[in-house]
Amino acid sequence: MRTNQPQTIYLSEYKVPAYLVDQVDLRFELFEDGARVHSTLTVRRNPDSGESAAPLFLHGDSLQLESVALNGSPLRTGEFEDRGDALVVPSVPEKFELQVVTWIEPQNNTRLEGLYKSSGMFCTQCEAEGFRCITFYPDRPDVMARFRTRIEADKSAYPVLLSNGNPVDNGELENGRHFVTWEDPFPKPAYLFALVAGDLVEKKDTFTTCSGRNIDLRMYVEPRNAKKCDFAMDALKRSMRWDEDVYGREYDLDIFMIVAVDDFNMGAMENKGLNIFNSSCVLASQETATDAAFQRIEAIVAHEYFHNWSGNRVTCRDWFQLSLKEGFTVFRDSQFSADMGSPTVKRIEDATLLRTAQFAEDAGPMAHPVRPASYMEISNFYTLTIYEKGAEVVRMIHNLLGDEMFRKGSDLYFQRHDGQAVTTDDFVRAMEDASGRDLGQFRLWYEQAGTPVVSVSDEYDESSGIYRLTVRQSIPDTPGQTGKKPQHIPFALGLLGADGQPLPLKLSGESGEAPLERVLELSQAEHCFEFEGLSERPVPSLLRDFSAPVRVHYPWTREQLLFLMSHDPDGFNRWDAGQRLAVDVIQSLVGAPESAGVEPRLVDAYRSLLQDSELDQALMAKMLQLPSEAYLIELAEQADVAAIHQAREKVLGYLAEGLRDELMACYRRNVGQGDYQLTPEAIARRSLRNTALGWLLHIGDQEALALAKEQFRGADNMTDRLGALRALVNSDFAEDRTQALEAFYKRFSDDPQVVELWFSVQASSDRAGQLPQIRQLLDHPAFDWKNPNKVRSVVGAFAAQNLAAFHNPDGSGYEFLAEQVCRLDDSNPQIAARLVAPLTRWRKFAPGYSKQMKSALERIRDKAELSRDVYEVVHKSLAD
Repeated sequence: MRTNQPQTIYLSEYKVPAYLVDQVDLRFELFEDGARVHSTLTVRRNPDSGESAAPLFLHGDSLQLESVALNGSPLRTGEFEDRGDALVVPSVPEKFELQVVTWIEPQNNTRLEGLYKSSGMFCTQCEAEGFRCITFYPDRPDVMARFRTRIEADKSAYPVLLSNGNPVDNGELENGRHFVTWEDPFPKPAYLFALVAGDLVEKKDTFTTCSGRNIDLRMYVEPRNAKKCDFAMDALKRSMRWDEDVYGREYDLDIFMIVAVDDFNMGAMENKGLNIFNSSCVLASQETATDAAFQRIEAIVAHEYFHNWSGNRVTCRDWFQLSLKEGFTVFRDSQFSADMGSPTVKRIEDATLLRTAQFAEDAGPMAHPVRPASYMEISNFYTLTIYEKGAEVVRMIHNLLGDEMFRKGSDLYFQRHDGQAVTTDDFVRAMEDASGRDLGQFRLWYEQAGTPVVSVSDEYDESSGIYRLTVRQSIPDTPGQTGKKPQHIPFALGLLGADGQPLPLKLSGESGEAPLERVLELSQAEHCFEFEGLSERPVPSLLRDFSAPVRVHYPWTREQLLFLMSHDPDGFNRWDAGQRLAVDVIQSLVGAPESAGVEPRLVDAYRSLLQDSELDQALMAKMLQLPSEAYLIELAEQADVAAIHQAREKVLGYLAEGLRDELMACYRRNVGQGDYQLTPEAIARRSLRNTALGWLLHIGDQEALALAKEQFRGADNMTDRLGALRALVNSDFAEDRTQALEAFYKRFSDDPQVVELWFSVQASSDRAGQLPQIRQLLDHPAFDWKNPNKVRSVVGAFAAQNLAAFHNPDGSGYEFLAEQVCRLDDSNPQIAARLVAPLTRWRKFAPGYSKQMKSALERIRDKAELSRDVYEVVHKSLAD
């Protein structure tokens, strides 16, 4: 349903459902021109609702109602109301069965919500409110029922028929059709319902649980992808074992299935027992997937599997509680990824995403708490705040309680709420009850939007040996929230002496041996901490391991940052010191005369990194990456994108010129390391090699050009092939760039996932991705407007990554994005709403940019029949 005035839904107005559904029996008749859905609901009045005569209200969307019956008796006109977006039965008994038959057209469903067709197969996506596109139902997460699903289809076209739970029956039907019946023994909300029907290859494996049960593991993919399943299957088994070892969670069904789908709005979906994945998030091979893709797949497979308990067995009461399952599960998959690889690198990656994108979300017009107070369209709240900041909130609880108490808290949470739909308060309460800690003030992390700012000042009294640290916290105003209260912030720190060694952190008046690192618990607007017994002024190492999602303001000198970059024992803060130093140097050049020089000590610092044989190579690879333009824009008051781009390019060129020999040596010592392996060490070597290659091509080094072309031709893995291609595409060697792009496409044109890489490497490059080239990519035969991955790989990559081109001072990039959003709004409003994001921060930019960004938003606002999804984003962005 489309409207220009979507309704706002408020958490404060939550009411328990008037009716509960105990059992859902579904029968799907699948045809080429549509699907007939037979639904039988076993319903009873909810005794907790306090409404003894409430009408039965069932949600619906784009449904053609064929019949409705109550306890087997057809209802006549006047005994029910089909409103289009709802089916209402005014009078029903205390307990009853409702039979509803609907007709839907999955083949025409471009929104990719509910039941739709992708590459010739039927599949579903029901989170958040897609089930109402299949049949009339109380489509809310606090209505949990047991599902039994029978699927009927042509056997030759759809030999594989899947749904939630365990298969309990199958057989042949007339006219070459067949059926399979599935039964899920666990109550679940409708958003976890899943169905797949297609001609798919089955890949099988088994897993033995900690109690000795054998679980059938199955992956279903199109035949062309049969060789891309092994890594995801292994990742699934690692996830299952890890969840048993770390959280004591054992899988509960007899079968666990994963299906790969090309057309999917999200990354993956945790439907009970039948996970449906975007193909790009599950299919991988050495020849077609980069190291980053392998790591992403491992994390997403783990994430969706972990949802079996943190989301399925215990689910959210309402969509305001979305972070209850997503934040907790992101934290769990982050723990898992850290255990599988480098914990420091994983922490750096998580913090980078937060500081670059989530902090920007917190400072923008769509800012909302981890538990929002209201929304218009729930699809717009699958945000970094819900997922990533929500995970950080859980991480802080973990750090405050410690491993043992946190495990007791999670055990109590799962035990207490198994089979229930609950709230974030229930989660925090379980942690309190298990640990004995009062987390009352901590709950403000769920209630208050915005990124806290922690400002630190210090002084050292040489005569008394006392070092005073004054810490102040504040939270900026956000839409609808002002005058916020101080939050409970765990603030990890250490102090270093002039020799680089840690100093004891003995608070005044304390007795006993002082620790070398401690976590200060901030709870007031201002604290003053005194550390005694120090014979020299220390260098502070603040917010170690990014112990809270906050901005830290402290007047570090460049000398201090150089010192921390070389000596801080906390790997995260060592990286962070390098980032802060590079930011300071780049910012000093923004808008400066062309003759302004680059800080020479920056070259010395990076040279020391490249020559440090004892430094963890994975950490070195991260430290060699300059702060992104997106992060530099986020730090600016009124961003001048062209000036930021020029300053960063100048620093990169200066470093590459000054470190040419060291970069070449780094490249050569990381070549020829034997067969391809996915170990952290091998991944780090490839990252170092490709970073060095990119820097050298940036300055037009002819020897590096020859190396890049050789690596591109001879690579035995996608990481090195794409690394060479990216270096060529981002260089000024235009002819070599064109030849490499043509060769890459010719080799991989039959692989949709690799073609998406080919699109994105161009769309994200300011050399290859100016607006005329972007329009050419949209006209390319491999581009498909119906496929979200293709749209994201061109339009999304251009607007979110190719910032110098997107923010062209003539405003053409903004008009282009508005044009594409308006086009997509008619077919897939979810994707359209997500693509609007780069325009929503128009107030962040210098006047020359902001005026034109606002104009592009107004163009979208004025589109006729704007979807609810895009309406909410645009109107909130333009609100005064």
